[in-house]
Amino acid sequence: MTTPVVQARGIVKRYGHVTAIDHSDFELRPGEILAVIGDNGAGKSSIVKAICGATVPDEGEILIEGKPVRFSSPIEARDMGIEIVYQNLALSPALSIADNMFTGRELRKEGFMGKYLRLLDKPAMEKFARDKLTELGLMTVQSIKQPVETLSGGQRQGVAVARAAAFATKFIIMDEPTAALGVKESRKVLELIKDVRARGIPIVLISHNMPHVFEVADRIHIHRLGKRLCTIDPKDYTMSDAVAFMTGAKEPPEQDAA
Repeated sequence: MTTPVVQARGIVKRYGHVTAIDHSDFELRPGEILAVIGDNGAGKSSIVKAICGATVPDEGEILIEGKPVRFSSPIEARDMGIEIVYQNLALSPALSIADNMFTGRELRKEGFMGKYLRLLDKPAMEKFARDKLTELGLMTVQSIKQPVETLSGGQRQGVAVARAAAFATKFIIMDEPTAALGVKESRKVLELIKDVRARGIPIVLISHNMPHVFEVADRIHIHRLGKRLCTIDPKDYTMSDAVAFMTGAKEPPEQDAA
């Protein structure tokens, strides 16, 4: 059997008397889009935060490609090739597209100028950013040097996705990537998600939008009351089934609970 890209077993996270994650499991397979759905407060964001180092679990273990890891921060996860596209994009509006692509990992000039004077290699960063946006069909922007605040919502989301795709070597987590977008811009982001998957990078997609989930997901992880209820194949179930499992109106399928 193929080794999962990331696997979590028996994850527990408590905040005082509140248990946000209750002995939950999680599994992302190579080359797939795994949608994570659940009611508000179900703990779906909490389990994903535990996987990417944003929170440190109280119990349980996380394995990346079969090897146990323990992240104490998202920076450690990023260094291992895990990228996150946050709902609020985490972009700096006043900085250029290229600067946003390289925030926290800027390229220095070679030799004395970079090593001792710490000068940035702006041309190299701009070329890299332009190439990555072109690869994903996003070069509709006027200039790679323009501030992110001059872009539309869809273009900003595109920059965030391109940044993640450029640096991810293991997988990408996308938290509600179409939540604040219109129909046309949402369509573009869904196409981007498919493009990234086609490059072999698996994606965890957290979303409330059932039509989007059923359109792009290979499997759906249903989270309820702090743990994984089941995983289903969207080809075998309807959106109504998924909502019924999620809300407790219908018993989950036993054969998919593994």
